[in-house]
Amino acid sequence: MTGNSTQSGSILGVDIGGTKVAVGLVDRNGKILKQGRKPMMATGTADAALEAVTAAIDSLSSSASGGVFQSIGICAPGPLDPKTGVVLNPPNLTCWRNFPLADSIASKYRVPVKVDNDANAAALAETRWGAARGFHYVFYATIGTGIGTGIVLDGRIYHGNTGAAGEGGHMSIDYHGPFCGCGKRGCIEALAAGPAIGARARAKLGAEPSRHSSILDLAQGSISAVTSELIGQAYRAGDPLAREVLLETVEVLTPWIGNIIDLLDPDVLVMGGGVAAMLKPFFDEIKNRLPTWCVHPRATDIPLLMAHYGADAGIAGGAALCSQDLS
Repeated sequence: MTGNSTQSGSILGVDIGGTKVAVGLVDRNGKILKQGRKPMMATGTADAALEAVTAAIDSLSSSASGGVFQSIGICAPGPLDPKTGVVLNPPNLTCWRNFPLADSIASKYRVPVKVDNDANAAALAETRWGAARGFHYVFYATIGTGIGTGIVLDGRIYHGNTGAAGEGGHMSIDYHGPFCGCGKRGCIEALAAGPAIGARARAKLGAEPSRHSSILDLAQGSISAVTSELIGQAYRAGDPLAREVLLETVEVLTPWIGNIIDLLDPDVLVMGGGVAAMLKPFFDEIKNRLPTWCVHPRATDIPLLMAHYGADAGIAGGAALCSQDLS
C-alpha cells in the first residue's frame, strides 16, 4: 500500500541500520501505532539494500492495521546530505555511495521523504514529543556502542554549513588519549562509550586478579567476555568494582558535557542509549561536578534528562523529520 496524504495524519518512520530496517507508523503526538522490522542487506548491491528498505515499508503498510501515511522520514547511517537526502559513504553500508535515498523512496511511494542521521533525528523527536518538549536549545546525546549527538535550536536541527554539524561524539578531550575509530585521539566516544567501559573493567580485573567481582561471575570467569552490559548488571546488584568503573566514566563525561554547555548554552541536556540508561543513577553526580569543568555560571540549573524514546528512537526520529508536515 502506498502513502496517501489525503487519508492519514500519520508518518512512517524508518530506521536503517547495518543489520536491520525498523519501521513504524507514528501519529501527530509521537505515539508509535504499529511497528515492524526486516533484515538489512548492507553488503550487497545498492538496489538490494533499497529493496530491503522497501520490503520493510511494504510489510508494515500492507498489514491489516498498518494504515496509510502521508510522508516518510528516514534515519540513515551517515555521512549524508540532509538537504538532498543523498547517502554519501557510510562505513556500515558500503553498498551506498552517493546514493539518492530520498528520491528513490519518494519515486516509489509518491509522498514527501526526508532523510537525516539517527542522532539528529532522535534529538528532534525528543524536542517535538519527548523529554525536551517545551525547550528551545536542546543538546541530545545517545551513548551506546558509540556516541552520537544532535543539536536542536528553536525546534530545528542545527546542521551547520554543509550538513555535518553535531558530531559531538568525536570531540577530543584528551589529545594523548586512545585512537578513536574516526582516526582522532581521545574522542569522548573512545573514552566513554560501551566498548571503552568494558575495556576499563577488563583492565581492572586483569590487574587485580584476586579482587572478586560479580562482573566476572556474569562473564562466567572470562575477563575477555566482560562487556558494558554485564557491568550494568553487576552495578545494579551492588558490585563495588562496577560502581568504580561507572564513576570513572562519569569523570570523563563530565568535562565533555561542561564543554558542550560552555559552547552551546543549552536549556536542556537529554541522554539516550543503553549506556546512558546505565548511567542514569549518576546524573546528579555529573551535575554536581559540572562547576569544576564549566565556566557557565548556571550550569547546574540545566536539566539533565533521560530520553523518552528508548530502542524506538530511530522510528520516532524518522517521523519527527516530517512532523511539521502533518495535516
